[in-house]
Amino acid sequence: MIIPIIILAIVLILVAIRQIGNIKLQIWQIMLFGAIAVLITGQISPTNALRSINVDVMFFLFSMFVIGVALEESGYLSHISYKIFGRAKNTNQLLLLILFGMGFASALLMNDTLAIIGTPMVILLAKKHGMNSKALLITLAFAITIGSVMSPIGNPQNFLIATQGNINNPFLIFLQYLLIPTLINLFVAFLLLKIFYKEQFKNISLNHSKEPIKDHKLAILSKISLALLLILIFIKIAMAFLNVQIDIRLVYITLIAALPILVFSRKRISIIKKVDWHTLVFFAAMFILMESVWDTGFFQSIITTLNLNILSIPIILVISVLLSQLISNVPLVALYLPMLSHAGAITKEMIALAAGSTIAGNLFILGAASNVIIIQNAEKKCGETITFLEFAKIGIPMTIINILIYWLFFIIN
Repeated sequence: MIIPIIILAIVLILVAIRQIGNIKLQIWQIMLFGAIAVLITGQISPTNALRSINVDVMFFLFSMFVIGVALEESGYLSHISYKIFGRAKNTNQLLLLILFGMGFASALLMNDTLAIIGTPMVILLAKKHGMNSKALLITLAFAITIGSVMSPIGNPQNFLIATQGNINNPFLIFLQYLLIPTLINLFVAFLLLKIFYKEQFKNISLNHSKEPIKDHKLAILSKISLALLLILIFIKIAMAFLNVQIDIRLVYITLIAALPILVFSRKRISIIKKVDWHTLVFFAAMFILMESVWDTGFFQSIITTLNLNILSIPIILVISVLLSQLISNVPLVALYLPMLSHAGAITKEMIALAAGSTIAGNLFILGAASNVIIIQNAEKKCGETITFLEFAKIGIPMTIINILIYWLFFIIN
């Protein structure tokens, strides 16, 4: 039963070093090794491995990648980027626009969506203005992690808590507890990024140039897809506010949004080929490895053995941040949520679990799937990568401050 834990430890070490001798490893390759290892050692059966792969997540990512590729290939993504970020007169304003713009967008469109669409945007910005792409990629990662905290549809784990945590009016409740501390944390991110990347963010003036649309037909289809995505998400939000008991699943929304491109574009085969299949492999492998780890009961028994007060807000925040690094935040929530429910948790504890499991993405690379999407996308598009230590160097102080701010606001509320 301990073999999956050993394999998980090896995977985490390899993600940290990313190199064996002269061989450079990508995150998807390391996670695939972990999945193959638990299959070969018989820690999970092939049938259970297939069942463990979350089909909704896979189709959600695939459809969003299709939209992202179409936006980029048509040139419409650079057009949107100019409209959004062209207002920034200097690097300070650009940093604030990325943090607050992408942060608020992730609260509506989900953090993984913004990771897919936002990565080529910030790479383009870095290229245009001669900036270090790593600094902007890390800015994007923090923006969408922090921003997604305040919404029940900001990320998968929040959605799980909102739908299974017996929270009435989740949009209003999330905003009541998390809006103000999230805004403060976005500004904290601005200050820390200014300190850690002072050479990149010297408040230098920026000159923006508008890029032409490369493929007008594909751009029109991309616009339709984006419009469908936004309209359907706003319908979903409106239905939640009106207490309409019809569940429009996010995977349906993204698949419908991708249909105009997949059905009507003559470049559909080329677009599908350019989908980030490596990231999809990473997610499939992660589901298999995490299911095998879950089945050991190792982490569940640790929580039980330590006899912790699982209803304590500080304990919820600390456990959710730390365990999210090992078993990822969605499995962590799936583990912790029933325990909280059985222990008589009220809304505040559920919201604390949402805050802790989400902000865990700021600590280390594997703390959030969106981090992996950004890094995989960046490696594919420009050969740029962010190492474990580069991320952790700023991620550790960022997460500590973020958690303290949320904890203080939970005390006030």
